[in-house]
Amino acid sequence: MAAIFICAWGGNQFTPLLVMYRDEGCSALTVNALLGAYVLGLVPGLLLSGSLAARFGRRPVAVAGVLASLVASPLLAAGVYGVGWIAAGRLVSGFGVAVAMAVGTTWVTELAAGTGRGPAAGARRAALWLTLGFGFGAGVAGLLAQWGPAPMVLPYFVHVLLAAAVLPAVLRTPETRPAGTGAGGRFSGLRHPRFRRVVLPMAPWIFGSAGVAYAVMPQLVGDRVGEWGLVYSTTITVATLTVGVLVQPLAKRLDRTTSARGVVVSMSVLPAGLVVSALAAIVRSPVLALAAALALGCAYGIALVSGLLELQRMAAPAELAALTGAYYALAYLGFLLPWLLSLLSPAAGYPVLLGGLVLVALSGTAVITRHSRAHLPIAAVPEKELVAAR
Repeated sequence: MAAIFICAWGGNQFTPLLVMYRDEGCSALTVNALLGAYVLGLVPGLLLSGSLAARFGRRPVAVAGVLASLVASPLLAAGVYGVGWIAAGRLVSGFGVAVAMAVGTTWVTELAAGTGRGPAAGARRAALWLTLGFGFGAGVAGLLAQWGPAPMVLPYFVHVLLAAAVLPAVLRTPETRPAGTGAGGRFSGLRHPRFRRVVLPMAPWIFGSAGVAYAVMPQLVGDRVGEWGLVYSTTITVATLTVGVLVQPLAKRLDRTTSARGVVVSMSVLPAGLVVSALAAIVRSPVLALAAALALGCAYGIALVSGLLELQRMAAPAELAALTGAYYALAYLGFLLPWLLSLLSPAAGYPVLLGGLVLVALSGTAVITRHSRAHLPIAAVPEKELVAAR
């Protein structure tokens, strides 16, 4: 859990500082491109780290992820010398986050199963520490950048110290799959009809919703908050992730082995949040933007946990790490959404673009609802629930 927390911290500490970099002369398109740049390190890392962990063990790959996260922060701090350093730091931090998601989630799940708590408890715990890392990273970085010295350096230095402190704890954590005891991860679960018709239409919205909340909303209303732009950006980021943490127990209660109820609920909350975000873009109200972020945070938290629980029911043990990596790779494609909206905004404007996202989200909700009870993994369904579902 320490590895998940610190890698997530390193991945999201940059987000509230977007306002600062814009004030330093970067364009909106540039800062949004830097926000999504770590997808270039994250997606390959997600697709590879699960297979590496299946072959060499969870702990060595997790240690590599923490080291990558540690190295990324000095690169980001070197951004005072040019945006190229920031891009490099974002790419390396992407690999660290990839390991936290794919390998860390699987490792925590296996540790929980080993104590008799079951894989669902592990999935919830991993999602919780991931979201806490995202939230604390953004909150501490934003506050230090607003009121601390050397705002483009100090936040990253704090993360370096924390990552170095976490490494011994990761090295002491028991291994759940020693090297040489398993083949590389497989991706056969990607062909499962339930993955394609329930998980796939939802996954990009996990971080797509978060990206709209704390990357797009602060930029749309930034001129309405004056010199408090950095504090507002930090507040909206932390609020989004805090709500995402608070709703995760609800996601577990919504989960059903006989339907995709949790996923459907998350995809029902999402369009509502996007509608409020479109209204905020029209009237440019900081209060309305915060309300939109809270709704999108709810969608994020429920979707994250519900998708993991769906995934664990359809994945074979040998492919869990690899399939978790593929799931998060799809989820993180949504983090390119702020950059895409910035690219298209001169042609259509944010109210129109956000309104278009509402329609796209509703179409995904319709697909998931239609297939909610179809292609269930039979082994995961208790007999009494199977009878009720027929």
